[in-house]
Amino acid sequence: MGTEHFDTHAATWDDNPDTARRAAEVAAAIAQAVPLAGTDRVLEYGAGTGLVTQALADRVGAVTLADNSSGMRKVLGDKIAAGVLPQGARVWSLDLESDPVPEGEAFEVVISSMVLHHVTDLATVLEAFARLLVPGGHLAVADLDREDGSFHAHHDSFEGHHGFDRGELTWELETAGFAEVSVTDCATIEKEGTTYPVFLAVARR
Repeated sequence: MGTEHFDTHAATWDDNPDTARRAAEVAAAIAQAVPLAGTDRVLEYGAGTGLVTQALADRVGAVTLADNSSGMRKVLGDKIAAGVLPQGARVWSLDLESDPVPEGEAFEVVISSMVLHHVTDLATVLEAFARLLVPGGHLAVADLDREDGSFHAHHDSFEGHHGFDRGELTWELETAGFAEVSVTDCATIEKEGTTYPVFLAVARR
């Protein structure tokens, strides 16, 4: 998953009110669907500027934010230093398509928002999520419903998924070792006159 676009736009990522709105909607959907205990160790994979975790910070415990974009990791570090994200939050450089699963780490909740459609090797990443979760832990994935390819039409080098069929993603999650998969409507993205639905898939390890 390339990082050039995200490195370039990281510093101004939060300036888009639609981005902040969508993150808040995703966080609200996660809070409703996942039984957060207030002490849960949370990994947000592909965290970007951490907006989803930022909205959930009062509901969870220790936070780890992983992103393979150096620009996004700098913003995350700045937010932690400023107290916008929780003090003590860890920032990882991690690409689970190519990096090994971190040893000795365990989380009650793994979150991924608008990340998986950029992933080429979906099975490897989902299996890594399962390995990082404690038994009974929850995965929460927000992403695009299947679309016609127009969402990333302006990115000539895009090699990911044009969203996901909900039934196919459910099968992928179950194959990776997850159970109790539920997929619900979550948010929408307006882009160049087109509305793209965003779902939330929640599964238990």
